[in-house]
Amino acid sequence: MKIENPAPMQWHFSQRAQQLQSSVIREILKITMRPEIISFAGGLPSPATFPVERMRAAYDAVLSRQGKVALQYGPSDGYAPLRAWIADALSTDGAKILPDQVLMLSGSQQGLDLLAKVLIDEGSKVLVETPSYLGALQAFSVYQPEFVSVPTDDSGLLPDAVADIGQGARLLYALPNFQNPTGRSLSIERRAALVETCARLGLPLIEDDPYGALSYNGEPLPKMLTMNPSGVIYMGSFSKVLTPGIRLGYVVAPLPLTRKLEQAKQAADLHTAQLTQMVVHEVIKDGFLAEHIPTIRTLYAAQCQAMLAALTEFFPASVTWTKPEGGMFIWVTLPRHIDSMQLLEEAIAQHVAFVPGASFYANTPETNTLRLSFVTVPPEKIREGVATLGKLIAAKL
Repeated sequence: MKIENPAPMQWHFSQRAQQLQSSVIREILKITMRPEIISFAGGLPSPATFPVERMRAAYDAVLSRQGKVALQYGPSDGYAPLRAWIADALSTDGAKILPDQVLMLSGSQQGLDLLAKVLIDEGSKVLVETPSYLGALQAFSVYQPEFVSVPTDDSGLLPDAVADIGQGARLLYALPNFQNPTGRSLSIERRAALVETCARLGLPLIEDDPYGALSYNGEPLPKMLTMNPSGVIYMGSFSKVLTPGIRLGYVVAPLPLTRKLEQAKQAADLHTAQLTQMVVHEVIKDGFLAEHIPTIRTLYAAQCQAMLAALTEFFPASVTWTKPEGGMFIWVTLPRHIDSMQLLEEAIAQHVAFVPGASFYANTPETNTLRLSFVTVPPEKIREGVATLGKLIAAKL
């Protein structure tokens, strides 16, 4: 029976819901779906790297051999063989990681939300890089922390600054490898100094590492997790080395925190998809990533070099940019008087898109910055798009 003339529904959103904001990147991606747009905006892996046939075969194998298990509810902490594989992959001679420390996630973004939920109260002091990953700022901001920006230089986060501002903070969030958005990486010396400083302060350190395997020279820097397993929370993902569509990530933490994160996850989604976990384990269990990841590195390195060459050719001398040694991003700094948001409007009119840099700052934004992603754009289009941006920038000088 249909109700006649219902009164207009009055939605009374919670204070938390009223603070929610759309991701600038996701809003820009709606525009970049237009085929004429050359998009340097999305942090999307290249579809050319997706192992479609390998995934198809794994789905067939899992459903043929263990279909009823794969299609059933699973444990909240995740598929045991996959957790054991991750623990073994992260363990070193000096740092043994236990499978019980691994919690599977429905994408590593869920891990940011769960960590915020169990570690942050309203007004809690949270340290983040300057600039930092937009998705982390979104996840944390729901719980109303007091963000404290950690100073950085051309080589990334400054560990000495953490000693000055870290007292009493709930956590420090860092991306040490080919950081989103800047592409910068922390040196071994800075990693050791940061871990030592956080340990001395009793400050939990979140090491978010979705890009660590994408070193162009094939030699990833050591993980901070292995320097202090009792104080570092490690986050990993299969999005950048297999495919983001499977939405599968993981967090590795000291056992007391892992159990609390598991309880928070039970309230969120009960468990990550059992079928997805079993398929990924089927794909990677026999060493597939060791042969697959080098093909991703080779492709991304070539496209990064294409963009760096185009920037050198077409951008004015007053513009600077990072020169990443891995990952997916280049960070551009314009002359102070140029607002990258206004530049974006002009660029879209010329069928080019990027992400303005202001959204990546927790506190005082630098509006003369922008992020370029190069991995989904072929070299000839990279050159065309950068040339267009160069002309628009030059017109503002």
